[in-house]
Amino acid sequence: MKKAIYPGSFDPLTFGHIDMIERASKIVDHLVVGVLHNSAKNSLFSLEERVSMIKEMTKDLPNVSVTSFDGLLVDHMHEIGANIIVRGLRAVTDYEYEIQIAQTNHVQDPEIETIFLTTNLKYSYLSSTIVKEFASYGGDISKFVPEQFIQRIYSKYDK
Repeated sequence: MKKAIYPGSFDPLTFGHIDMIERASKIVDHLVVGVLHNSAKNSLFSLEERVSMIKEMTKDLPNVSVTSFDGLLVDHMHEIGANIIVRGLRAVTDYEYEIQIAQTNHVQDPEIETIFLTTNLKYSYLSSTIVKEFASYGGDISKFVPEQFIQRIYSKYDK
């Protein structure tokens, strides 16, 4: 069984993330979306909120589950029995960073492989950071995130 993990902070979940989840779920037998809890980051949404949003958007994908973790990805992969990491690449700059991480994970555990999926062109510019920037100024984020999350995102910026 090919079990993979698509790790990230997903703060917030974007159309680009959803596209990657849907595409990766067609490649592997089971895809785990691993939501990283990074105490060093000041997240817009709590860990529970991010997990809930992903579950809401993946409920119709029978081979997708959602977990959360902190610490090393390699350790979490051992816990869940995954040996494939799925990462998305938007640009060359993503590749430079991601290849270092992939090689490091492979050194930690030679059984772990990383597969890179290039993003759909229509989402190649998109990041959670861009969504937060637009939302913080009241900009239109309807082309970035699912409709049901728009008010949740804006409400984080209400003063």
